Amino acid sequence: MPHRASGIPVNNGLRRTNCYRNMTAATGQQQPAGKPAITAWFRFYEELNDFLPVGRRKVCFRHRLNRRASVKDVIESLGVPHTEVELILANGASIDFSYIVRDGDRSSVYPVFEALDIRPLLKLRPEPLRKSRFVLDTHLGKLARYLRLLGFDSRYRNNFTDEELAGISSTDRRILLTRDRLLLQRSIVTHGCFVRSDDPKQQVIEVLRRFDLGDDIRPLTRCIRCNGTLSVVHKDRVYHRLVPKSQRYYEEFRICDRCRQVYWRGSHFRKMNRLIDEFRQALAQSRT
Repeated sequence: MPHRASGIPVNNGLRRTNCYRNMTAATGQQQPAGKPAITAWFRFYEELNDFLPVGRRKVCFRHRLNRRASVKDVIESLGVPHTEVELILANGASIDFSYIVRDGDRSSVYPVFEALDIRPLLKLRPEPLRKSRFVLDTHLGKLARYLRLLGFDSRYRNNFTDEELAGISSTDRRILLTRDRLLLQRSIVTHGCFVRSDDPKQQVIEVLRRFDLGDDIRPLTRCIRCNGTLSVVHKDRVYHRLVPKSQRYYEEFRICDRCRQVYWRGSHFRKMNRLIDEFRQALAQSRT
């Protein structure tokens, strides 16, 4: 989840990173004989440490390369998906993923920021997505239903292949939500999120916080079943599809523009509203 920024180096009047001091030796690959060694130093911040071995968490460590490599390749070889990275500073300067790591480089790698506007520093992606739309892997079906309940465009199918997921994320400009970090390392995936929790309700809060979506919740505007949009429909048009009790007691109806599922304010509606309130309260509590 997003963190409150700390320890960002030098430029723009911010504090110098710990990677410039207290260096801890943690040797990477061995350099073949006859080739000059490329040794670089890395420090990962906040939740990015979840992807690292214990000995490399929250310290500046040494990593040796046996070939010329971009900083993106090096970061992913260390186990961190590039979609989880918001900012990279090499020797105090912001760089992009194509930067070639040089001998002696000291790099600080940061996740998404919550309390500090760092847009002037960002170089990793061409532009943010104007709208948060999602595609979810096959293990996140319940999360997909919850996101649809809150009004978010969420494509899901329980038999999507990894190739399909990456392709949809790229061509449809959707954020890929997954618990498979190797899927996020595919080069065509530019916007994604590694979902940490295995509890669907906690996953919702994780996504809402990561992409700052609290103000974008639009409940009951999407079909939970197929992700289609819901439109108001006159009772006369769906009367023949209703059970007698619904025909008698309810007057307001919505219908999915895609699968034609009909929704009304029955007992299921009250359950959905309670769930939406639960998500709002949990999100508010997570911010305090």
